[in-house]
Amino acid sequence: MPRSGGRRSALPLMDRSGAELATIRDLDRYWAEATFRAPRSLSRIQARILLDVLGLGVEQTSVYLGRQPDFATFQAWVLATAGPPDADRVERYHAWLDNAPPPHATAERLARVEAAPDVLDADDLAQWDALGFVILRGALSPDQAKACEALLWQQVGGTPDDPTSWYAPRTNGIMVQYFQHPALDVARTAPRVHKAFAQLWGTADLWMTVDRMSFNPPERPGYTFPGPHLHWDVSLAQPIPFATQGILYLTDTRADQGALQLVPGFHHRLADWLDALGDADPRQVDLGAEAITIPAAAGDLVIWRQDLPHGASPNASDRPRMAHYVNMYAPTLQSHPVWR
Repeated sequence: MPRSGGRRSALPLMDRSGAELATIRDLDRYWAEATFRAPRSLSRIQARILLDVLGLGVEQTSVYLGRQPDFATFQAWVLATAGPPDADRVERYHAWLDNAPPPHATAERLARVEAAPDVLDADDLAQWDALGFVILRGALSPDQAKACEALLWQQVGGTPDDPTSWYAPRTNGIMVQYFQHPALDVARTAPRVHKAFAQLWGTADLWMTVDRMSFNPPERPGYTFPGPHLHWDVSLAQPIPFATQGILYLTDTRADQGALQLVPGFHHRLADWLDALGDADPRQVDLGAEAITIPAAAGDLVIWRQDLPHGASPNASDRPRMAHYVNMYAPTLQSHPVWR
C-alpha cells in the first residue's frame, strides 16, 4: 500500500503559484496540518523527509508557518528560502511514498556508497559498540571546513580577532538558525560522510537532514553558558529506536572549548536505569559527573547514538566552538507515540 493517499493530493486543488512545487505530493497537506487548517494525518517520518526534500530546516519552517501564511505565500517562501527542490530527491520521495524502488539515479548513487571502502575501521566500530560514539576524521577538508567557519562568522556578525564581537544578542542561545548555503551542502553531499552513516546504520538507504549551525563562545563576566546541557532529543519511552546524531567541528576544538559532551556507553544500561527510576522524571537526573567532552579537529564529524545523554559544554577556553549539525536517518525510522 502507498504511504500517502495516491498521486493526487488529499486536499482540494489550490492555486500553486510556485510551479516547481506543483508536483510534490502532500505539500499542501503538510501546510494545512502545520497551520491547523486540517487534522494531523501525515506520519512524522513523511513530514521529516518532505522538509529535507525541500531543503528546509525544521525550526525555520515551524517558525514561518506560525505566521499562518496562505498556501501560495508558503510556496513562495519555500522557493525564496531554499530554491527549487532537487528533482532526484523529489522522485525518490515519491517512490518511497509508493513503496517502489528508488529511481535509477538514486539507486546508482546508493550502490556506489555501499561499494565504497569503509571509512570507519574495526577500532572505530568497536568504540561505537562499546561507547556509542565515533569520530569520522577528515569528514571535510581543511579548506571546506574553513569555508563553513567563514560562513558562521558572517552569520553571527563576529570576527576571529575581536572577542567583543562574539557576544552579540541572540535569541537561540548557541544555536544559529542558518540552513541553506553551498558550503553547508558540501558536508551534506559528501560520499565519505554518507559512507560513515551507512556503516553505522547497516544501509546506504538514508536521508540527509537539513540542520543548523552552532556558535559557543567562551564564558566571561556577564556571559555564562546557556546550554543545552545533557539531554535527549528523543522520547525515553521504551523501546527507544536506534538513530544517530552528528556534529561537525569547523575549527580545531579542545576538550575545554565548549565541545560536545556525552555519557559514553550509557545505551548499555539505559533500559535498566529507566526501569529503576519508576515514575521519576529521567530528564531531571543530573548525569554530569559521568559525562566526557569530545575534542576533535577542524573537519572532523562526531557521530553518536540518539539514546546517549549529550549536550554542549561550558567553554573555558579563549576561542569559540564553531560547528554544524550533520546527520542521516533511515526512512524506516519510527517515533514512539508516547513522550517521556
